[in-house]
Amino acid sequence: MTLQRASGAVRVDVGALSQRSYRIVRLKHVGRWVGAVVVVAALGLLVQAFAHGQIHWPIVGEFLTAGVIVRGFGNTLLISFFAMIIGVSLGTLFAIMRLSANPVTRFVAWLYVWVFRGTPVMLQLLIWFNIALVFPRLVIPGLYEARMVDVVTPFVAALLGLGINEGAYMTEVVRGGISSVDHGQTEAAKTIGMSRFQTLRRIILPQAMRLIIPVMGNSAIGMLKFSSLAAAISMGEMLNAAQQIYFINGAVIELLFVCGIWYLAGTTVLSIIQYYIEQHFGRGVAGAPAKFSFRMPFRSNTPLSGGVEESKA
Repeated sequence: MTLQRASGAVRVDVGALSQRSYRIVRLKHVGRWVGAVVVVAALGLLVQAFAHGQIHWPIVGEFLTAGVIVRGFGNTLLISFFAMIIGVSLGTLFAIMRLSANPVTRFVAWLYVWVFRGTPVMLQLLIWFNIALVFPRLVIPGLYEARMVDVVTPFVAALLGLGINEGAYMTEVVRGGISSVDHGQTEAAKTIGMSRFQTLRRIILPQAMRLIIPVMGNSAIGMLKFSSLAAAISMGEMLNAAQQIYFINGAVIELLFVCGIWYLAGTTVLSIIQYYIEQHFGRGVAGAPAKFSFRMPFRSNTPLSGGVEESKA
């Protein structure tokens, strides 16, 4: 059986073509390999620069597990954890207020977000640390009275500054998550007699959490790093401890590397926790995080990258 083009110039024997065999070959991807070599070479130069720089690595190893650094990192985790608790609590409360039908509560929530999201965190920390200039004494009639400088210690000032500032951002995050849930589900909950609080707790928030958790995870990682700002008000967190050490021994870059290693360890643990929480709330939903895959990127798509080459046989 033969075919002929309209011009009549070429004849193709279809029977002969069907008898030929083909084998699958991998495409070369020369540009991909050249790019990988360039990146690896750049990383090698970077590592060489740090290896031969004026860095005394034994000092890094010496202070990596020093008691003052480990205690400072513990304070960093402590302030980050409680500041996030305050931030999430305030964010949820003010998000509900912003979605309220009451114009007064909506305005108060908007004012809170406007003030604390519109000013730098460092400024807020300094204001909280000097709040005794405005309120010299803390008085709860009949219950408690004390000087404000005794109540608002550097730890409390850092906790208030970071937590309240985070709450302003979390307000918008939670409000966005709640608004993303179809309003028809709220109407359906009302028809079966559920109260507004029950609808929020059992219907709306579980669905909104799927969108809120990734942003909240990023916020927790950011909080771990922002907690270093508390060094400005003399709170005994890790960076403050490192500064006190390198002011004495002059090993500035070594102590900063020690802090960097601990911060990376902390953010890595938080990232893993975030991954499993996202998996929990994303069960049965398309687009949920997939399981970890350790396949080599150059071999992961081999079947799709292969081409067809005609056998000479």
